[in-house]
Amino acid sequence: MRRTVRLRLTLLYSGLFLAAGMLLVALIYLLVAHSPFPGAPTAPVLPGGPAVPEPRVDLAYLAEQQAAGLRRLLVNSVIALVVMAFASMLLGWLTAGRVLRPLHDMTATVRRITADRLDRRLAASGPDDELKKLADTFDDLLDRLEAAFTAQRRFVANASHELRTPLTLQRAMAEVALADPDADAAALRHVLDRLLAAGRHQERLIEALLVLARSEQGLDHREPLDLAAVAGQVLDRRPGPSLRVEAALRPAPASGDPALLERLVANLLDNAARHNIPDGWISVATDVRAGLATLTVANSGPVIPPDRVATLLQPFQRLESGRRAVGDGLGLGLSIVAAVVRAHHGTLEVVARPEGGLEVTVRCPSAAGTPPD
Repeated sequence: MRRTVRLRLTLLYSGLFLAAGMLLVALIYLLVAHSPFPGAPTAPVLPGGPAVPEPRVDLAYLAEQQAAGLRRLLVNSVIALVVMAFASMLLGWLTAGRVLRPLHDMTATVRRITADRLDRRLAASGPDDELKKLADTFDDLLDRLEAAFTAQRRFVANASHELRTPLTLQRAMAEVALADPDADAAALRHVLDRLLAAGRHQERLIEALLVLARSEQGLDHREPLDLAAVAGQVLDRRPGPSLRVEAALRPAPASGDPALLERLVANLLDNAARHNIPDGWISVATDVRAGLATLTVANSGPVIPPDRVATLLQPFQRLESGRRAVGDGLGLGLSIVAAVVRAHHGTLEVVARPEGGLEVTVRCPSAAGTPPD
């Protein structure tokens, strides 16, 4: 017989009841056996008359009656205990089944949940007890899993499309060049230049995908660093832009992966420069606020509807109608930023400026702080 939770609870209830009953029977038996019995009554003395002689009491007979009464008490108590033990097992079995019924319902629902059907929920009802809290926690887990699976499928589909399109274009250009018998060296050189440009675009895309995947896996190690120094190094390597760059880099000690944080700053600056206006500006600031290392990158640019900001954090998404990225941009800049922030247990705040452009604020635990679980 399989030892289910219901059976174990039944045995536990019955065992506790049996132990308590045995203790109660033994206690009653000891109390009755050692309690003093009243002695023989004395003869009353009438006023003015002689005393009535005391009746003779047979002590052996009383002792035998007392022993017989104790035996009957013990036997009857054991019989009652056996009957109550079976009754307790039956009641324990029914009670355990009633208590565990929500778990059986949860198990049946969980068995119907698969990777393709993550829309089912336990939706437990009843009192706010431990079982309902367990069901609510499991529903929250399913919500996160469904969101993760949906994002993964969308990401794989978009990545496949982004990688397939340039490959198809390269093959078409090569086939057209080879099919032209009158193609001269200049035409072939032009085709090769286009093929090299498409290859460089693919390399950038694959590198961005690798960075995104690495960020989603979390950090293998941490080391102390300064966000101000990281931002300064990225600004020094950037070619002289036509945009005005305002930097206010104050010490912002943090702990994390220098390569990922450097990529985070570079992506923010590239995004701010690419989506800007002529004679625009970019502002970069680092500081420590409320015990958190803070990096803020703001830029001028076109007006962005506030309800479209969340779209920019999704892979292969841009502002233009929320479609996949085209042109020079890959559509992965801000999604990589969000993944790096999550890997560092930080927070990301993206705000659309009313006059145009974005203000992105990254907060990471300081070097002295402990990253949350």
